[in-house]
Amino acid sequence: MPTLSQAPICAPATPLLPSAVALVRVSGPSLARILAPLVVLPRPRVASLRKLRWDGFEERALVLYFPGPSSYTGEDVVELQTHGNPLLVRRLLRHLGTLGVRLAEPGEFTRRALLNGKQGLLEAEALRDLIAAETDTQIRMAQARSGAQPGWISEARLRLTPWMARAEAAVDYGEDERIYLNVKDLVSDLEPLRTRFHVEHGRAQAGRHLRDGLRLAVVGRPNSGKSTLFNALAGEDRAIVTDVPGTTRDVLEVRCDWRGLPLRLFDTAGLRATEDLVERLGMARVGPVLESADLVLHLIPAGERASELIQATLAPFQGKLLEVRTFADVAKAPGVAVAANLGDLDALEGALLERLLGGLAPDTCLGALATDRQVELLGDLARQLDLLLSLNEDCPPELPASLLQGAWGLLSRLTGEDRVEGTLDALFSGFCLGK
Repeated sequence: MPTLSQAPICAPATPLLPSAVALVRVSGPSLARILAPLVVLPRPRVASLRKLRWDGFEERALVLYFPGPSSYTGEDVVELQTHGNPLLVRRLLRHLGTLGVRLAEPGEFTRRALLNGKQGLLEAEALRDLIAAETDTQIRMAQARSGAQPGWISEARLRLTPWMARAEAAVDYGEDERIYLNVKDLVSDLEPLRTRFHVEHGRAQAGRHLRDGLRLAVVGRPNSGKSTLFNALAGEDRAIVTDVPGTTRDVLEVRCDWRGLPLRLFDTAGLRATEDLVERLGMARVGPVLESADLVLHLIPAGERASELIQATLAPFQGKLLEVRTFADVAKAPGVAVAANLGDLDALEGALLERLLGGLAPDTCLGALATDRQVELLGDLARQLDLLLSLNEDCPPELPASLLQGAWGLLSRLTGEDRVEGTLDALFSGFCLGK
């Protein structure tokens, strides 16, 4: 009897909504035999029209059969394309259950592909990001990370391998065989690798902002140009713009792709002393928005200074505060100055790239490893090489040997060769059922 991981699984690969076509995917061993009461499978990789018969139903379906191991999961895979009636699909899934085919867990098809060696962990993470992408930039980033793992990982292993062997030899046979590790040569040879790890870590940090979307909170006094800038970045009139102070009394949120930057924008109530109850309620909601923002855009009209009330409100957020001078078409202003009503936002674009992407253009982040897990491991790799290359030349060989092994282990965790079950659980919980 097959184990739980080997048991046949099924899931709808299309939403359970009325549509022209629905796709049900099945994976597992011996599917030709298991599905025989339902359908006679066609020749491998030949789409064929078949009749599915069960419980009094007779459905015409386009059927595809991919025998393992040459399939997405490495097991037998069958795809049933039926009419897109949600009730019909549910009945089909229920009947598959009577044949011993259980409903798949989220991401289980891709999990089986990973465990059967059909794809790597980095590729699976890229696939998850592609499915979840909401902007053009996020789609391009996920696509750039799909396929083979980055070439610099293979190059890193080629550089580390001979030094690991020399360090281990010096530890095991150094005194007897007079084998010594030349730390000076090690530092010289691995310096480019340290640089590469730091570069990739920087790209990963920038890429994470693009992957997750940049959370920008727009704050300032009433009539400081907040809603005008909000609409300009969003590319549509989402916030009401008037000359009446206090027009915006609640937090408005919009997602957009502005000049290649995926943004989550938050327009907030103007900050001022007021007795208006509704306006004060709106200002009370500003704090949580500032807490969660990646960057707080403090809008100050050109030629003005921020009030003491606003300065006190924003004081806890100085580390992520960016002053933006508005109405730059009316008066000259230092620093980041914009004229949102005219579309003059180049200074703001440059400031966002510098503060959030380290000066990198979005396109230079294509292919960067950008999940939280990947960013953390790349940071650990960079720090590991920093420690290794800071060793004294007369240090005992056990120290570089240990640090080299640690770097190798971090690379293995990055690529998924040294798997941690909790990592896989977190990854595949974010997939849809049919993937």
